[in-house]
Amino acid sequence: MNELRCVIVGGGHVGLHAAKELGKSAKELGRTIQVTLIDKEPNHIRKVLLFRPAVGEERIDLPWSSLLPKHIQFVHGTVTAIGNGEKQVQYVDSSGNEHHLDYDILVLTVGSVVKRPNHDLGGLALTDLNSGIAIREKWQTNIRKAAVESDPQERIRLLTVAVAGAGISGIETSAELALAMRSEAAKYGLDPNQVKIYLLNAHHRLFMEGPDKAGQKLQSLLTDYGVTVLHKHFALREKDGELSLQDGRSLPVGLCIWTLGLAPNPILRSLGVPLTAGGRVQVDECYRIGGKTGLYSIGDCARIVDPVTGHEDPMTCKEGIVQAKRLGKIVIADVEGRPAPVHKELMSYYCIGLGAERGLLWTRKWGVDFLLTGKLAWRIKNYGWDLASLLR
Repeated sequence: MNELRCVIVGGGHVGLHAAKELGKSAKELGRTIQVTLIDKEPNHIRKVLLFRPAVGEERIDLPWSSLLPKHIQFVHGTVTAIGNGEKQVQYVDSSGNEHHLDYDILVLTVGSVVKRPNHDLGGLALTDLNSGIAIREKWQTNIRKAAVESDPQERIRLLTVAVAGAGISGIETSAELALAMRSEAAKYGLDPNQVKIYLLNAHHRLFMEGPDKAGQKLQSLLTDYGVTVLHKHFALREKDGELSLQDGRSLPVGLCIWTLGLAPNPILRSLGVPLTAGGRVQVDECYRIGGKTGLYSIGDCARIVDPVTGHEDPMTCKEGIVQAKRLGKIVIADVEGRPAPVHKELMSYYCIGLGAERGLLWTRKWGVDFLLTGKLAWRIKNYGWDLASLLR
């Protein structure tokens, strides 16, 4: 058979890049490759920008037709099975009808989901597009109330937001929120300095992925932008405008935003693939599931380890993009029956956006830490955001 049927399950940033790379593989193989991408969302969600709907009206959902090359087919549906003994994907479309697709190559790129607190803990979790919009509507309503509030303490409470969770998402959310709320408060004749953003960090410093000096620089920048970082603080519950903390104290807030990090997509547990105790797909050094050709997984949903260093790739889109590029070469090698390239970790590198053309970039090379802040770091971060959604 001259045509190779390739199905990609999951259209996040990694799924997009996998589709692109596998589509390009046709020239090298000298065969036609039919690439189909399946996703449950009607549009591609720029997940790395989830905080943007929480602070403004920027669209982070893009139509698939604007991103995917014409030769790649998009299917709107939720995958329910990937075949047991036969190479067939089963899925349910948006109308509830069941379908199936045959494949020769299947790539799982269903990614991760944002962790949600229990419903009875109050506040709003920044988990998707709709929650971002709900967060923005809440703090904007609070500002309007504060503009006519005669009680000074109540006014301050309405202008106070706690961001519970100080990973990169929490950092970027708190920085952008401080800018947006101060600007909005000024429009209503309020003192922007009365806006208070608290970032609750469970650790003793920010940015545990990098060196202490990078965490200190981040905190200094956030302080300049109007964000107060509270280290070793755990939020327990928000109720009636009071955020209870683990040490027994409480914080009066107009809004609590939960940014609790990522977890592997729970749909994996229903697909019959081997998983780690943490719920990620077990793959070999060539991203093969079960060590077999034809079935692969990359991105946040897969546990990918450098066979030389033993280091596990973190759950960030930059690793997934590089994995997708290597996957294209792996698939070609597997189809041709020759040795495939193996996984190799990226050098340590993080870039954090802080809003208003401000950012921080840290990397380590030759055992030396390099730290960059300001507009250049912001431009690099924006380039990475655009690259993730094939806008570059």
